[in-house]
Amino acid sequence: MKLSKLLLPSLLLVLASSCNNSKTVLPYFSDIIEIKEGELPVQDYRPEIKPDDELIITVSSENPQATSVYNLPAYVPPTVNPTGINTQYMLETYRVDSKGDINFPQLGSIHVAGMTLEGLRDYLEKRISADVSDPDVTVKFADFKVSVAGEVTKPGRFEIKGNRYSILDALADAGDMTPYGERSNVLVVREENGERKFAHLDLNSSETLTSPYFYLRQNDYVYVAPNKVRQSISKYDQNNSYKLSLASTIVSASSVIASLVIALTVK
Repeated sequence: MKLSKLLLPSLLLVLASSCNNSKTVLPYFSDIIEIKEGELPVQDYRPEIKPDDELIITVSSENPQATSVYNLPAYVPPTVNPTGINTQYMLETYRVDSKGDINFPQLGSIHVAGMTLEGLRDYLEKRISADVSDPDVTVKFADFKVSVAGEVTKPGRFEIKGNRYSILDALADAGDMTPYGERSNVLVVREENGERKFAHLDLNSSETLTSPYFYLRQNDYVYVAPNKVRQSISKYDQNNSYKLSLASTIVSASSVIASLVIALTVK
């Protein structure tokens, strides 16, 4: 029994070390790692607007007065700088309601759910151009965020500046997977049309590049599962922790009993 207790930690250490040094498990897309050059299909990365999204929409032109009526007023945050003058102005955002609509100045209610940002931009430029010459419309997400958890170096919630963001970008922002991350089992959870959907991505396979979950959407959740080595180490640590706690309890109880025996004997 004593020998087995000594050998088990050593065995786990060897397994972990072999996993760290492996050249066949850690790389992504191992099915094409030996191919020098090739071509892969490209998925549409453009996220669609959905209810509860927040949008920043600005309209400009060579005539600022003509387009000012199509912009929400900027507001000044309550904080001030040391000079007492607040120079920071924030743009108001449009929140997409449960029906998928926004209320746009001068144009009224517009159904935007299902549109891409580019599609909404083109739509607004066409509508506004009826009154303004060559309007320039910019549409951005104000709340494009993605959460990454599990076996990554820096788990967290990341705010995305652009519109093109893939699972690889998310892993890069999270400091990449740890050596204990299961590359064949990366979970992506997504809300679409009021339903929560999920997919397991195999990053050992280049077929993942064609998955509709390869490019992430606003509020996606990414979870990297632990591999068997991590699970074994965790289980061993839990068992040891339990044994240590049990031993500590026994020692404490023995100490109390010994104290009582000594006290009774003295009496």
